[in-house]
Amino acid sequence: MCSQDHAHQWMLCPQCDLTVELPTMAPGQRARCPRCHTTLATNWSDPGKRPVAYAIAALVMLLLANLFPFVNMHVSGISSEIGLMQIPRVMVNEDYSSLATIFLLLVQGIPACCMLLILLLMTNLPLPLPHTLRGGLARVLFQLKNWGMAEIFMAGVLVSFVKLMAYGDIGLGTSFWPWCLFCMMQLRAIQCVDRRWLWQRIAPQPALPHQPQGGISGLEQGLRSCSCCTAVLPVGQLSCPRCGVTGHARRKHSLQWTLALLFTSVMLYIPANILPIMLTNTLGSEHNSNIMAGVILLWSDGSYPIALVIFIASIMVPSLKMLAIGWLCWDAKGYGRGDREKMHLIYEVVEFVGRWSMIDVFVVAVLSALVQMGRLMSINPGIGALLFAVVVILTIFAAMAFDPRLTWDIKHKNTLKEPSVDGQ
Repeated sequence: MCSQDHAHQWMLCPQCDLTVELPTMAPGQRARCPRCHTTLATNWSDPGKRPVAYAIAALVMLLLANLFPFVNMHVSGISSEIGLMQIPRVMVNEDYSSLATIFLLLVQGIPACCMLLILLLMTNLPLPLPHTLRGGLARVLFQLKNWGMAEIFMAGVLVSFVKLMAYGDIGLGTSFWPWCLFCMMQLRAIQCVDRRWLWQRIAPQPALPHQPQGGISGLEQGLRSCSCCTAVLPVGQLSCPRCGVTGHARRKHSLQWTLALLFTSVMLYIPANILPIMLTNTLGSEHNSNIMAGVILLWSDGSYPIALVIFIASIMVPSLKMLAIGWLCWDAKGYGRGDREKMHLIYEVVEFVGRWSMIDVFVVAVLSALVQMGRLMSINPGIGALLFAVVVILTIFAAMAFDPRLTWDIKHKNTLKEPSVDGQ
């Protein structure tokens, strides 16, 4: 058993499983994996104060954003004004409680929860939090941080404004600007959280089972990485002694789970594009539109940039993402050409762009809440909006279920022994 003193210097890359010894970093620098270029660690100046400051500012902005009107609309002498909390209320009234729940969780609930967890974990207040509870809160934080979609909702609001300008005058409410600041502050707070620093603060990394050899796969030398706290553990040790998370050297049944979620999303994607995503009632005349019809309408109205954004985010990205996930699974089974760097780049793109397909769902949410003007005009969500939201969530789960280390297992020899270091 190696000394615990040097355990924190070693790490297995979570994306390619390469064993690296982290160098000494100056404040503002980060270490990258020399094989797949994944960021392994960041040396923030004031790593405990910076996220706390951003989290406090984000929570204050969120409170202000919910106290005042968000946007308003004027059409033929009739006015409509909504606050953020009225959006899910309208969807509940239209018997779309599932969409309201998705909105509340992804747009407000999860981001707010992440900010509170950052405050609990990173402040120096003498809070009576035992080690096990702090570890549990840290696990929740790192599980939830990628599910917040406040900034995607903000993009959906801007797209909604372009659509609504054809019907009347749009005005910004008092809470619009606090919401913009909340989006920026919560993103920055999460970005400034250093996973390794936080876990070292909660509990020291367990001693290494033996001296690692840099530049080769952890699996080759009987080591695995904890998926939660990045501790280096023996392959046969399923439970991490630091965070308590149970894991394996590779995600169990990764390809089976990925393909099952992928096939389910493909089956739902077809009706999600055919069935109406939005129901518009104007002077007693009802018009139903699906995603493609909305893109065509925007294009015909001359809103070319917005039509292009919706087409890319809601049609092109989900389709290409499902193809890419299928390609990754095919390659991980050993049927590809062995270009590890290209396949890893595809995986990173899939992980990044997947959430942005929710833009169209949030557009429908804003329109259906704001445009409720009796018999003159009303917009309601269609069944296609719910199906499309489920498709996006399933593809996110599919990307999470895929283990990128399988791509590198086919050809995992590498002579690099030191991670590269660059400034921020």
